[in-house]
Amino acid sequence: MGIERVGHLGICVSDLPRSLRFYRDLLGFRELSTLDVAGLHADRLLGLKSVKLRAVYLERDGMRIELLAFASPESVDAPVPRPMNQLGLTHLSVRVRDLSRVVENLRAAGVHVLEATAISRFAAGSAAIFVTDPDGTRIELVELPGDPAAPPS
Repeated sequence: MGIERVGHLGICVSDLPRSLRFYRDLLGFRELSTLDVAGLHADRLLGLKSVKLRAVYLERDGMRIELLAFASPESVDAPVPRPMNQLGLTHLSVRVRDLSRVVENLRAAGVHVLEATAISRFAAGSAAIFVTDPDGTRIELVELPGDPAAPPS
């Protein structure tokens, strides 16, 4: 088929330092590299005009994400959690140990917790909840019993 591997998932952000604090400092992604992008090739590839952006690549557990901060053209923002039935990518899922502790730490750091999404003891004792990144992208936090990321019994 010719496909070698998945490279990364891109996330457009409105405030790069704020998003780095979320993904790097709170979720534990490691910063790999930064790339400044501009010019006709970028315009053509992205289907935009006068592109000027900074891309920061982060990695955790083999998952790479690219934070895209546009200086030009301005980002189109909707800082609300996008509906799960909206076509396209819906969320990033993160396995956690001790879900309640992780949620409290994120809440203390000012992260928006979608309280109404909390479920516990589904699928043999699993628990999950959604939080959002600073621009409203849903992040699913999942605790699975018996999973290496789950707390010891």
